[in-house]
Amino acid sequence: MKYHSEIVKRRSFAIISHPDAGKTTLTEKLLLFGGAIQTAGAVKSNKIKKHATSDFMEIERQRGISVATSVMTFEYQGILINLLDTPGHKDFAEDTYRTLTAVDSVILVIDSVNGVEEQTRRLMEVCRMRDTPVIVFVNKMDRDGKNRFDLIEEIEKELSIQLHPLTWPINSGKDFKGVYDLHNKNLRLFTAHTKAEDGVLQLEDLSDPVLDDKLGARDAAVLREDVELVDGVHGELNVEDYLAGKVAPVFFGSAVNNFGVKEMLDTFIRIAPIPRSRETTKRKVDVEEDKFSGFIFKIHANLDPKHRDRIAFLRVCSGRFERNKYFHHVRLDKDVRFSNPYSFLARSKDVIEEAYPGDVVGLFDTGNFKIGDTLTEGEEFYFTGIPSFSPEIFKEVLNKDPMKTKQLEKGLLQLTDEGVAQLFTQFGGNKKIIGCVGELQFEVIQYRLLQEYGASVEFRAQPYYKACWITSDDPKKLQDFIRFKSSNIAEDKDGHLVYLAQSEWFLNTERTNNPDIEFHFTSEIHKDMI
Repeated sequence: MKYHSEIVKRRSFAIISHPDAGKTTLTEKLLLFGGAIQTAGAVKSNKIKKHATSDFMEIERQRGISVATSVMTFEYQGILINLLDTPGHKDFAEDTYRTLTAVDSVILVIDSVNGVEEQTRRLMEVCRMRDTPVIVFVNKMDRDGKNRFDLIEEIEKELSIQLHPLTWPINSGKDFKGVYDLHNKNLRLFTAHTKAEDGVLQLEDLSDPVLDDKLGARDAAVLREDVELVDGVHGELNVEDYLAGKVAPVFFGSAVNNFGVKEMLDTFIRIAPIPRSRETTKRKVDVEEDKFSGFIFKIHANLDPKHRDRIAFLRVCSGRFERNKYFHHVRLDKDVRFSNPYSFLARSKDVIEEAYPGDVVGLFDTGNFKIGDTLTEGEEFYFTGIPSFSPEIFKEVLNKDPMKTKQLEKGLLQLTDEGVAQLFTQFGGNKKIIGCVGELQFEVIQYRLLQEYGASVEFRAQPYYKACWITSDDPKKLQDFIRFKSSNIAEDKDGHLVYLAQSEWFLNTERTNNPDIEFHFTSEIHKDMI
């Protein structure tokens, strides 16, 4: 219980959404409230030279999308918040998935115009697998979108989660007049491009005639009817149900106008979970334990192009992380210490002296870390549930400049260490194949190889359907299989054998013909270490 006071004042969460739902804009507004930044960047506008604080790779600034997961730490009303802004694009689902292993709760942004989109469904499936508590923010209420009741019904049906509105919108689009806060019984009036806090109206109850003055008789009557209905159906929020991932509180607003965001943030710090205990390969690690433990969930190379640095992102799970103290690197079985651990505000880094459960710390890495690595004060275990998926698209790497072979090798290793793509080398040969979840990954890799390593490459599509890690208790059977299928066998960069199947039919045939060989579709990143 030594660090109890530090643990209870920390919250760590990720913002997730379909691309373009307004995730990065919402991140900016939360940072404004925390006083972490003074002006929000325009995410898309090319006319304005500021960019969203959380988008720090050149390709992100050009495309107006988040590619990497950014980590930002800020303080609000005495609570220390670790916010992870994740890539929304489906091609980066794996990075997002791993980020969700490092947070305790999630804010899901939904675009009121488009409703539930494909990527939102995939992300919610991940949250449900882990029973992650979710708060929903329905964005872009100042645009003509779907009817509020239809939208709630759609979200509940599509995402299989029960919603509980905590604010309620008055109209939408050009008639959007504001939101009524069901918990605090006040009205926040909306005027585009003004400060949201200017328009708060405290009401004793909804029969107050002030409502008719401010909204007009028709809208006031609709709001009274809506609120009666919503209160009748939902009543008070059961915080335990939210923490168990069964109920999601819902807020309505417009992130770009900073409207409806404060209500959500105030509720978030009131109800969001504090850092939780976590499972490992040996036992459950209690968050209140005195001894330090944590795991690496992300690696980012070349955060600063001038210094060729690699940062490993560590989630602290128990105890206290201290600068310059030796900790045990379980996989390498050696002790390591860090003289410059960082906390983050997107691109700017501050050296910290200590960190507690829930915090995300950036560690300067010279190549010691892989995703899933665990640091402890001597105990041997790994945190579980950090998978690596089978890629869906495969391309051979063609070097366009043989003089830069060394740079290419280094670049491929470092970029695939980040976990955005997987590198396979043909068994017994040197053909390099990159496997990704989506097409955009290849564009990012090609761009970064050139910009950061000076290596120019092309990609040639390969006719593979899936990569399966193969294992067997019978070494001879495995050797025979490798010999017969050598053109379809590769090694991942950790030296594990992988079967590259041309189609579902080929894969099923091989599984039937080789009952002694196991085909794995995910490689839990630590499975080989135990």
